[in-house]
Amino acid sequence: MDERLLTERLVGYDTSRSDGLRAAGGFVKGWLESHGIDAQERDHDGLPVLLASVGSTDPAAPTVIFHGHIDVVPAHEEQFSPELDGDRLYGRGTYDMKGGLAAMLCALRDCATEIREQGAATPMSAARVQLVVVPDEESEQVDRRSTDALVKEGVLTGDFAITGEPTELQVGVQAKGVLAARLAVHGVSAHGSTPWLGDNSILKALDVFRRIETLPFSRQSSDLYDRPSINLSRIDGGEAFNMVPDRCEITIDIRFVPGQDPQEILRQIRAIPDVEVLRVLERAPAIVSRRNPFVVALRDAVGRTGEGAGMAIGRDGASDAFAFLEAGIPAVEFGPSGNGHHGPEEWVSVASLARYRRALVEFVRAVPAAAAAARADSGVA
Repeated sequence: MDERLLTERLVGYDTSRSDGLRAAGGFVKGWLESHGIDAQERDHDGLPVLLASVGSTDPAAPTVIFHGHIDVVPAHEEQFSPELDGDRLYGRGTYDMKGGLAAMLCALRDCATEIREQGAATPMSAARVQLVVVPDEESEQVDRRSTDALVKEGVLTGDFAITGEPTELQVGVQAKGVLAARLAVHGVSAHGSTPWLGDNSILKALDVFRRIETLPFSRQSSDLYDRPSINLSRIDGGEAFNMVPDRCEITIDIRFVPGQDPQEILRQIRAIPDVEVLRVLERAPAIVSRRNPFVVALRDAVGRTGEGAGMAIGRDGASDAFAFLEAGIPAVEFGPSGNGHHGPEEWVSVASLARYRRALVEFVRAVPAAAAAARADSGVA
């Protein structure tokens, strides 16, 4: 079973649902074990987390983490029946990120096979690859995600981590920070037949969003980003059809660029009249040096698979890479090519899956040398 067929099998599970997640987790565990790779299953809030590793058992061996998620956002039933059209494989999760996960699984198998067949003759025998497959990267329970828990418990630890979010085979060394704010916008109620006697909070909330889009922070940039992104993601207001609503709650999803101060962003929002900040979720930007030896090794590995990939880029979205960075583990996003994630026409390039798989294997061969360079850079003998 190659990476395309494995992607198709994974897409067939509706992993926006808990029963689909459990079934898919069982399939992945069985697939690993059928290829001689021991897999451990852990429970996290009733959902399966899978862990496996190949390579050196020496505790001092350089360790890289392959991180993937098997959950997807909800979709129509037909999107769980993958369809191939030329190089494009369509279906929910093909791009985000069952395609990348399938290629990661195949790369892990390739590494295990090479180590078994070549022993000490292959450089990767001196390294360890730890795979983790999580069920909740797309979850809105951002303070209870399994990756954060595993890192904090010390279950996931290493020298470098790759999360397989789609990046067009580029290396995501930065990601915007997250500032999600729940706001209450206040108005004045009145009878629905005389709206001019009230102050409609829903209409005011739309105006508030437009004002936020023009605040000074919205025009700032950094070396990899021309601006932050601002999205109105929820709106909730009104109690009866015949009343002018006097309160409306909205959620604004702001992805701020490195160098911006989220507290200054909140200060600017609070200065808007009749706005109350109810709740804030904040995550710092993800930043890894482009000169990090593991980043250099990964970029070089991608380059050896062909032209036109391996650049260091900034990513607009957030990912579980932040959990590793917060623990002091350098982490990047790196995944295949495609488009349409979270949309009705999601697809992944089949050719990029094969190239992604090869790049991961090439990278693992370079891990011992990258680890030595990292130790030299830090002055550790």
